[in-house]
Amino acid sequence: MRRILSYLRRAADDYAMIGDGDRICVGLSGGKDSLTLLCALARLRLFYPHKFELCAVTLDMGLGADWSGVAQLCADFGIEYTVVPTDIAEIVFDIRKEKNPCSLCANLRRGILHDIAIKMGFRKIALGHHHDDVVETFMMNLMHEGRLAAFAPVTYLDRRDVTLIRPMVYAPEKEISRFAAAAALPVVHNPCPANGHTERQRVKDMLADWERSNRGVKHRIFNALQKGNVSGFTMETKERDGASAGDTQRVQAPFDPM
Repeated sequence: MRRILSYLRRAADDYAMIGDGDRICVGLSGGKDSLTLLCALARLRLFYPHKFELCAVTLDMGLGADWSGVAQLCADFGIEYTVVPTDIAEIVFDIRKEKNPCSLCANLRRGILHDIAIKMGFRKIALGHHHDDVVETFMMNLMHEGRLAAFAPVTYLDRRDVTLIRPMVYAPEKEISRFAAAAALPVVHNPCPANGHTERQRVKDMLADWERSNRGVKHRIFNALQKGNVSGFTMETKERDGASAGDTQRVQAPFDPM
């Protein structure tokens, strides 16, 4: 947990993710990433200088998953937990019969999660995307759309007045996997029929091959995001590196997860 907390706190500080009095809703898919995020945020709130509240929400896709272990984990941390039944699986697979279901599924899940968080009075939503997810998304955008882009560590949705934060953008997936196994987290198997057969999985496998032959390539791609003025990844800070009060400098913070 110490390493995960280190990644999470640095990202929270670098991108000003958490403010005093924030009410943060954690989107819990039941996978290792979101469960690790929940554990880290629950620990962080014990000592972080900004006080914040947590709740957790799971969207049940209608595929028969058992959330009892996740519910117990939330209870152990004293975090309010809500499971929201949905018909997303029926819409995506039975009604729409999507050949590439991930995009529609993600859009539906985002809309419902935002609605639920707002109704509960939480205007900040924490998602479990990690370091590898950022690199994979960047490569997918580059290869398929010719864009230098990835989801940002912090995204403000002005139409909903909701802020999305991704506190684990510095945490490598291998570290999350180690923690999840060591802590025996109640990971819920993903019953989605498309699991493991997506374009993201293909890119993940490609990057794994690159990493084996060129160790550190994912780290260098991530650093290129921070150095290359990619939207959302360039940080601004005051009074850093000799800046006078009132001045603002752009500061690159290359991150080494190795």
